[in-house]
Amino acid sequence: MKKWFRELYMNIMLKVVVGKRYNRGKGEDEEEETRSYGEVISEWFHYLGQFLVAIALPFLDWLDLGGYKKIMKRVARELDYIVGKWLEEHRRKSSFDNVKEENDFMDVLIQVVEDDDDVAVTPFQTLIAGGSDTTTVMLTWTLSLLLNNPYALRKAQEELDTQVGQDRQVNESDIKNLCYLHAIVKETLRLYPATFLNATKVCTKDCTIAGYHVPKGTWLIVNTWKLHRDPNIWQDPCEFRPERFLSPNQRGVDVIGMDFEMIPFGARRRRCPGIGLACQTLHMVLATLLHNFVISTPNGEPVDMSAIAGLTNAKATPPEVLISPCLHATIDA
Repeated sequence: MKKWFRELYMNIMLKVVVGKRYNRGKGEDEEEETRSYGEVISEWFHYLGQFLVAIALPFLDWLDLGGYKKIMKRVARELDYIVGKWLEEHRRKSSFDNVKEENDFMDVLIQVVEDDDDVAVTPFQTLIAGGSDTTTVMLTWTLSLLLNNPYALRKAQEELDTQVGQDRQVNESDIKNLCYLHAIVKETLRLYPATFLNATKVCTKDCTIAGYHVPKGTWLIVNTWKLHRDPNIWQDPCEFRPERFLSPNQRGVDVIGMDFEMIPFGARRRRCPGIGLACQTLHMVLATLLHNFVISTPNGEPVDMSAIAGLTNAKATPPEVLISPCLHATIDA
């Protein structure tokens, strides 16, 4: 399932950003490039979140303990090579076809930055990597939590049968009526946000936080994991209880960065710019999966919920899931 989720979101992001599809097959240059790009992205996120001894002891930087710097330099070269080829391809096509029926993000950016390759390449790496890996992580955790909590899984599927029925597929207009599905996504974002530590901020002036004097220039890192599991805010904070977001006290708590007790995407002006796409695809993919398939684990065994160290809060082991189509899975989309 983790592999399938990654391929799905790589498809979405590549189509939006560079007008390509993420293909699993071999034999064509485009398929080889996009396939290897997914592998490079995963490796990049894994090593980007590793702790380096040189961070704490800069004088040991030249030793490159663990070989992480060497690996990251190789990954960076691979990213630059792949995106650079896409950039050349788009410029070549635009020189022959000045009017395209559909412009992707790369077409638009080329028109703005013209011949500055350094400015053009960086946004693509950020958009594709940030949009594909983080959402893949969230879907994997959501599915794992539902498999470990069958009551929530049944309730979500009952809601889908009531609101959507069995004579058609889920569409975008249905999502607003799936209150319990929204609660499931919120509870997953609370317990297992895509990153346990938000992006580093720099204090622009002297201030006082929780009684501590913080001088200007201090690096600030928000511990999202601690905040989302604070017993002073959340009752039974470590339990998976989507119903908490249906209660009057917390029904209005959202993830868009205005309620500081829950900020999986950051807050205010510094929040994640992809929050709209992430929330839309999370709900739609989850609803479609639960509506079309009966899911369970082999022999009813619980899913391992351990995470691995990295920039994103990735699950340590991919969930093994048994899937069988429901009656309405045979309906044409």
